[in-house]
Amino acid sequence: MSRVHPGTRHYTVVCSACGTRYEDDGLLLDCQVRHEAAFLRTEYGTAAPPPAAAAGLFRHAGLLPVARTFPGVPGPVVHHAAELGRRIGLNRLHVAFNGYWPERGAHLPTCTFKDLEAYTVLGRLPAAPPVLVIPSAGNTAAAFAWAATRHQVPCLLVVPAPALERMRFPAPLDPCVRLVVLDGTATYSDTIACADLLAALPGHHAEGGARNVGRRDGLGTVMLAAAEALGQLPETYVQAVGSGTGAIGAHEAARRIRTGGRRLPRLLMCQNQPFAPLYHAWRSAGPAPAHREHEPLARELTNRRPPFTVRGGARDALVESDGDVLCTDNEAALAAMALYEEVEGIDIEPGAGVALAALADAVRTGRVRRDELVLLNITGGGRARQSRDLPLVAAEPWLRVDWPGGDDAPRAVAHQVTQRLSLLPAATGAGR
Repeated sequence: MSRVHPGTRHYTVVCSACGTRYEDDGLLLDCQVRHEAAFLRTEYGTAAPPPAAAAGLFRHAGLLPVARTFPGVPGPVVHHAAELGRRIGLNRLHVAFNGYWPERGAHLPTCTFKDLEAYTVLGRLPAAPPVLVIPSAGNTAAAFAWAATRHQVPCLLVVPAPALERMRFPAPLDPCVRLVVLDGTATYSDTIACADLLAALPGHHAEGGARNVGRRDGLGTVMLAAAEALGQLPETYVQAVGSGTGAIGAHEAARRIRTGGRRLPRLLMCQNQPFAPLYHAWRSAGPAPAHREHEPLARELTNRRPPFTVRGGARDALVESDGDVLCTDNEAALAAMALYEEVEGIDIEPGAGVALAALADAVRTGRVRRDELVLLNITGGGRARQSRDLPLVAAEPWLRVDWPGGDDAPRAVAHQVTQRLSLLPAATGAGR
């Protein structure tokens, strides 16, 4: 059961471009003033130190845009990775492990840091929310599906067929969670195009992705946990990115808690060749080759429309932190995944392998000093271990659609979803 916090919300939502301030309704995604595209961001009052007995994600509730919290939600686990650092040439490497690793106290239910954003977004919602529409390459959908099942929040999730491999849970999904699977050659970008149309249906609402302050601030708890564990902010923060939402969230969290004008952590965002839109944008190399979107090992990083030029988005965070975008290939990512499991004894996700491989290369080429205090965000891990430890149930799609391809494909999918919704008993409404 969630715990509702009485009174007004303890934060204000502010536009990054014009400074307009809003009292949050739990669904606001964009500034109402007409100007360049810009993220909203959150401003908090003076937050009290986290209670000593508090643990997990909502230990940081004072710096999260939530009207309610949920009990027992784990958070990141930060530890010194001395041997891993030695193997790649670093003296002060720390890891923020986001996944399932019981010996380390890591118990994120769907094995990636997407659990952090899912519970924060749900905690931000109003009391009677619309159906949240969420596109995903797999990890985000899994996190929202399980969190929404546990707490009875209506969601419509759109994923490409390969994402079903990641949709395994301790129990069946609740009927309030509807999973639409695009069969065939559909990509993550295609799910986004479909979700844009479905969010316009009556009773539905776009979750918002990077535009949702709950998502960014939830992912930013990785930085908050690291600052507590280290006693200071890291000098460098390394993370694999698709949209860059997690790295932007970490940057925003660092801005909130830094003291004395100290330097912000340098962001090193890592992408997976050959499809690396943020890398191409940062280096002004033109658009990434869209026809190669299926080729990266880390499919979760293949966001064709990352928020690069948005005010308060990826470019601004990179510039302000004196950061960089790195890139690595599938072979290096696989080798890094094997290295991590050899040294640490736990499996990691392809995206985390991309980050480790890119960091190792940056150390070899002198972009990262041997003595830098580095925080490596292992954005997902322990999936194989969890499948051995726990009985898991494969999710049943609510609707499977053959992806027809072409410009009209998203509209065709939206039509099939609308037809299916129209057949539901009237008592269930659009979202139940």
